[in-house]
Amino acid sequence: MDLKSNLYKYAKLVVEVGVNVQKDQVLVIRTPIEGATFARAMTECAYKVGAKKVIVEYSDEQIGKLTYTYASEETLGDFPAWEVKKYEDLVAQKAAFISISAGDPDLLKDIEPNKIAIAQKASGKALTVFRKAVSSSQVCWCVVSMPTPSWSKKVFPDAREEEREAMLWDKIFTATRIYEEDPVAAWKAHTDNLAKKCAFLNEKKIKTLHYVAPGTDLTVELPEGHKWEGGGECSGKGTYFVANMPTEEIFTMPHKYGVNGTLKATKPLVFGGNLIEDFSFTFKDGKIVDFDAAIGKAVLEKLIETDEGACYLGEVAIVPESSPVSKTNTIFFNTLFDENASCHFAIGSSYPTNIEGGTTMTDEELEAAGANTSITHNDFMVGSSALDIKATTTAGESFYILKAGEWAF
Repeated sequence: MDLKSNLYKYAKLVVEVGVNVQKDQVLVIRTPIEGATFARAMTECAYKVGAKKVIVEYSDEQIGKLTYTYASEETLGDFPAWEVKKYEDLVAQKAAFISISAGDPDLLKDIEPNKIAIAQKASGKALTVFRKAVSSSQVCWCVVSMPTPSWSKKVFPDAREEEREAMLWDKIFTATRIYEEDPVAAWKAHTDNLAKKCAFLNEKKIKTLHYVAPGTDLTVELPEGHKWEGGGECSGKGTYFVANMPTEEIFTMPHKYGVNGTLKATKPLVFGGNLIEDFSFTFKDGKIVDFDAAIGKAVLEKLIETDEGACYLGEVAIVPESSPVSKTNTIFFNTLFDENASCHFAIGSSYPTNIEGGTTMTDEELEAAGANTSITHNDFMVGSSALDIKATTTAGESFYILKAGEWAF
């Protein structure tokens, strides 16, 4: 594997297709310090296509852990006003945002869950304008990843230390189609295919989805005017971008009060530097009324207590078991990858783009239309080769969307 060459192809793909940087546009890259080489490659690619300025923000998860360990709860709950203003200014400039997601899944396992919840809630509330700009696609954004030593060790604990990162790079390049002769053309064909599936389902005007699998028997009502999306989308300025790389999903919003039954997760969830494993939910009229987890139950409880909307669902996403990410036969312990290997839901906020007219609605109007609003949005995986999803339309027609984990249409 020619890492340098493939890394540059990856950087070029993220810049030109992921956020689709335009001439004289500001680009913000948020990365862990281990991502410096990748960030430099993306910076070069961005300037070559005419970016006005590239701003790189580095983070150090070990310093983050020290902050959680020693800072007071009062400090953790105080999100700086200058940082809020910075992001609001960047949104006003229609900047593009790239985030590199590559944290240690076990980093904060010994930290008091309440401290993590306080910090998460503080940032969620403070960055309301930025979050809304992202969730409603006012700005172009893309989440990608790259190996770090701690993450690579988690994914390949039995491999030799000097081989782990190369092994994870190989999985990432496979999942993001970097090994294709022309990655950009491969992505265009892929996103076009997802768009066709969305068009088919939007034409059907689905009323309910019925999920059946071991531990799962769930009925999900979809709101009137819901929209399926997948692949890429357009920003408020009409720029086409792909928010996640990889992406294998088509997704929409459930009706906030229309989810009933039991649901069992099929992969671990990483939240706030902690692993939540072997967990399940019971829903009544949309609300989580019972839950359990073999590992991380206290963390899961804090997540669904974040605010009123955190105990409801905001996204329903469908991914076939034969997706390239799934075919890597790897549990990544990273939501970006694991959610694209598996059907999933999200706890928390809905995307306004998933309902007709949603991007111009107030939070109150979104709620009235059946959307969920929250300061959190966390995906968890429910797909498997045993999962069936049957749709029923408003006209009473029934058909399978997924059968034994694979597309049925």
